[in-house]
Amino acid sequence: MAVLSKIRERSLFLIIIIALALFSFVLSGLFDGNLFNKTASSIGEVNGEPISREEFAQQVELYRNRSNGRSTNMQNVNNAWNSLVSEKIYQTQLEKSGVVVGEKDVWDAMVTQISAQNSPQFANEAGIFDPEKLKEYIATLQDNSEEDANGAAAWRGWINYEKSIKKNLEQNTYNALIRAGLGSTLSEGEREYFMQNTSVDVDYVYVPFSSIPDSLVTVTADDMKSYIKANRKAYTVEESRDIEFVQFKIEATQEDENEIEAELLNMIEDREEYSSAAKTNVTVQGFRSAEDMVEFNAENESDTPYDPTFYNKSGLSKIVADSIFDLAVGEVYGPYKDDGMFKLSKVVEVKQLPDSVKASHILIPFVGTATADPSVTQTEEEAKKIADSVLTVVKGNNSKFEELAKEMSVDKVSGAKGGDLGWFVYRTMIPEFRDYTFENAVGDMGVVKSQFGFHVIRIDGQKNKQKNVKVATFSRRIDPSEKTENDIFEQAETFASDLISGSEMKELAAAQNLQVQPVLRLEVFDDNIGQLGSQRQIVRWTFEEGTEVGDIKRFDLENGYAVVRLSSKNKAGLSGKGKNVRSIVLNQKKAELIKERSTGSTLEELAEQNKVTKRSSMAVSNSSPVFAGVGRFVDIAGVVTGLEENELTKNIVGKNGVAFAVVTKKTLPTELQNYNSNKKNIERTLSGRSLMIFDALKENSDIVDNRAVFY
Repeated sequence: MAVLSKIRERSLFLIIIIALALFSFVLSGLFDGNLFNKTASSIGEVNGEPISREEFAQQVELYRNRSNGRSTNMQNVNNAWNSLVSEKIYQTQLEKSGVVVGEKDVWDAMVTQISAQNSPQFANEAGIFDPEKLKEYIATLQDNSEEDANGAAAWRGWINYEKSIKKNLEQNTYNALIRAGLGSTLSEGEREYFMQNTSVDVDYVYVPFSSIPDSLVTVTADDMKSYIKANRKAYTVEESRDIEFVQFKIEATQEDENEIEAELLNMIEDREEYSSAAKTNVTVQGFRSAEDMVEFNAENESDTPYDPTFYNKSGLSKIVADSIFDLAVGEVYGPYKDDGMFKLSKVVEVKQLPDSVKASHILIPFVGTATADPSVTQTEEEAKKIADSVLTVVKGNNSKFEELAKEMSVDKVSGAKGGDLGWFVYRTMIPEFRDYTFENAVGDMGVVKSQFGFHVIRIDGQKNKQKNVKVATFSRRIDPSEKTENDIFEQAETFASDLISGSEMKELAAAQNLQVQPVLRLEVFDDNIGQLGSQRQIVRWTFEEGTEVGDIKRFDLENGYAVVRLSSKNKAGLSGKGKNVRSIVLNQKKAELIKERSTGSTLEELAEQNKVTKRSSMAVSNSSPVFAGVGRFVDIAGVVTGLEENELTKNIVGKNGVAFAVVTKKTLPTELQNYNSNKKNIERTLSGRSLMIFDALKENSDIVDNRAVFY
């Protein structure tokens, strides 16, 4: 991209700048003490137990390998951190509980793993899992760990596997201890049963908060601050940053596309070009006359390889199927745009092929093939002789095919069916097998070699023969030119320079038809920045000590640049943003207002004072908390089902209003002979809450997190 172009142009200058920057960094570290401070050797601490940089790096690498590149580096860092924090928290708790997970516990768990039990590698002659073979395997891994990098990596992988088993044992053991203390009694089951199934007939007055205009209630900033302080946990926010950025994408221009299209047009016919090596004009073969398309695509650096597959019309790209399928052999179509490329296509062969084939085979392996197990000792030459002999036999007596397939084929699935593979379509089989079965006739037999061995093939049936074409395609990806890359680089550089000189970002962007995009509340370990995706470099910059509000910086992206402005630093602490604090406080004040004016001693008086209607509702319970004419109110039902009959209860504050109630009839449920099912319901609920164990332990642990220093 443009960055590489600039490096090539200014390599010496950049080397000097980089050297000076590194020297400056080292000096600053020496003078301010950061280079050698104690956090530099520790990623963090959990209850005084350090997490070393080496230990953490190994864990990050483990998650990186597990993800196979599907996760970002910061996601791997966060996963590694959560894993190590969890491990150390549980270790602390187990030590306090006097519980030790030892080597024997880990071994016992290891030999019961399904993957080990089912692995043929650890099975004895009878096919039964043998723990001694697992021990031999582990010993071999350890012995090989010092031989080369692969051996060392395999041993580290095994150590991590053992650690994961131990970690799971520790967590499961501790959680089991907690769950054992979360039991219930029959008396608690009985109480739960009556609480859920007791129902009441109730007369009530309900005053919704919405009946009081907001204008009658004043909510001050101090009111909201007091509420936030009283509910500190719900409103605590981490330190964060707000930014705004303009993205400069490096994309091919129309001029770039025209150049690529012209290049392909020029490639169609043979042409004369001057050769500096021959010092004369030479004839360069064109796409139309080329016969070896593999060589042509390679020499001219096609962005897609030659595909020797036959296609019917439905198998071709819909964009060009109608244009290409009816071309005569040797005719060229294009250049045309498809899948982000300009392409030339030429029909090189036409055949009548079936759309499906039924075939049988006898597979003969040899040493080194994909199907060869340790019992296979025959060489390729020996296997070929066997396959040719089998072919001679079955050609002489077709009825022998099924018998020989059952006896000799290493493909046991089809062999059990006399070699029958059933019906299959063109792209189902490997090319060697496919080409023979689709391009020959029903009843033909032959020998074909593949990575699986030698196949003795018999074609048993073919359906729906139709026209198929083999198409040679040359492709050139529509990439931006070096000029375009440099133009975008200069545009981004100039934009950043103008901002640093005092221009306003929105005005400058509007003048260039660019869009300013804000990103709010980036936290220190965030990785993703809107449509820019994973951009850890930008997040780190916003939190660096020298970065101030208003600072501007240009960042290199995978497909361009972003000019970023730090617009705000938000301190950690209490915040009511986005939490609807005003609405909550407003309702609290309305509740107080309702209480103050509700001085009546009867429901009728209370209804009149609040200008609402007295109502009645039947069979209200915790399991059916519905109040006729008003709605479903779980919070109010929980109160009224516990009231005594004929007593006025005032000021029952619910989520959306205040209720006043008199229970006119209370109905208890029928007593049960046994409350065991209710007891079990309570235990299930408690068991579900045991999933919150780790969160509670983490909240009460002393955790020091230095990740942001290193990542």
